[in-house]
Amino acid sequence: MECTVRWHEGMSFIAQTGSGHLVPMDGTPEAGGHNWAARPMELLLAGAGGCTSFDVVSILRKSRQDISACEVKLTAERAETDPRVFTRIHLHFVVKGKGLKPEAVERAIRLSAEKYCSATIMLGKTAEIGHSWEIVEA
Repeated sequence: MECTVRWHEGMSFIAQTGSGHLVPMDGTPEAGGHNWAARPMELLLAGAGGCTSFDVVSILRKSRQDISACEVKLTAERAETDPRVFTRIHLHFVVKGKGLKPEAVERAIRLSAEKYCSATIMLGKTAEIGHSWEIVEA
């Protein structure tokens, strides 16, 4: 895996991923940015949400659950001093489908958290990570 990040102007940057996609990043005006794009730490949190959501949807599909939507809301706290690492992250999943089994949803989230999601497992080295979930009948 690879990525190249180029300085654009002010405190804005553009990442080009190994798969060829462009991802803009920017800082706050107070830090010299223009507020044109997400902050790098926001993208790190979003990446963790995408990684675990990928796992949960995949596991539920393989478990033959009739899933139609999956949303995860992440809330995070950061250290007060540098390096301002994440210290707490909470993930709340809202899984929608027909006749979803609660034990299947719980298992998918647990497997992602404990075995498959590289991003949240890595972030768990500095942050206390918690999970909650709910099922919405489609």
